[in-house]
Amino acid sequence: MKTARLAAASCVAATVVIGGLTRIGVGTAAPPSPAPDPAQFTNPQPNSYFPLVPGTVTRFRGAEDGKRFTERVIVTHRTKAIQGVAAIVLNDVLRRADGTVAEKTADWYAADNSGNVWYFGESTATYRPDGSVDSREGSWQAGVHGATAGLIMPAHPTPANAYRQELWRGHAEDQAWVVATGGVIHVPAGTYHHVVRTYEWTRLERGVVSLKLYAPGVGPVVDRDVAGGSERFVLVSRTS
Repeated sequence: MKTARLAAASCVAATVVIGGLTRIGVGTAAPPSPAPDPAQFTNPQPNSYFPLVPGTVTRFRGAEDGKRFTERVIVTHRTKAIQGVAAIVLNDVLRRADGTVAEKTADWYAADNSGNVWYFGESTATYRPDGSVDSREGSWQAGVHGATAGLIMPAHPTPANAYRQELWRGHAEDQAWVVATGGVIHVPAGTYHHVVRTYEWTRLERGVVSLKLYAPGVGPVVDRDVAGGSERFVLVSRTS
C-alpha cells in the first residue's frame, strides 16, 4: 500500500472507528488487561514492533495546533522495579521550535517471556517557556492508587487485536486497536515495510483518535491525529 493510499484508508477507517467504538465492543468497552505475573518476565523476548534495546535513540519532528516540536526518545540502561518486574526506563524529551523543553517523561516498559511489551507507567511533567513546571498530570505507576499495567504491543499484532495500554481511572486510560498489518510508509528516516497500523484513543478525550504506525525492528514511525486533534509526528532518525 502506497503512502497516499494508506492515508486515504486511514481517514475512512477513522470515521468508522469514531462512529462505532462502543458498538463493536472496543473503545470504552475494551476489558482491562490482567495484572502481569512477575514469573512471566524471567526470560523476556524481544518484540520487533516495540524494541527495547538500551542505547537506542530515536528522534521525531512534528506539530500540534500550529506549533512545531522536536522529540528525542532514549532507551536507557536503567530499570525500575515495579510489581516485581524490572521495567526498562525510556527518557522522552519534547522541545519547542526555540529549543525550550515542553515536556519530559520517563516511561517504564518491559517485555514478557512471550514477547508482549507491557507499559508500567510514567513520570511526566509539562513545562512553561520559562522552564517552570506547568503540570504533572498523566503521571501514574502500576500498583499505585489502583493503576494497572497495560499492553503497549502484542508479541504478534493481528488486525482486530484490541487492548488497554494503561489504566488509572480518570487519569490514564489509553487504548489501542490493531487495524492493519503489512503496509509501506515513507518518512524522513526512510521507507519501512510490513508496518503495523493501530488506532489509539482515550475515554478522557472523547472524539480524538490517533493513527500510529510501527515498523519492524524500529518501533513507532508515525503518530498523528486523524480525528479531534491536530498532532502529527514522524520519525527522522534512529541510532543504536
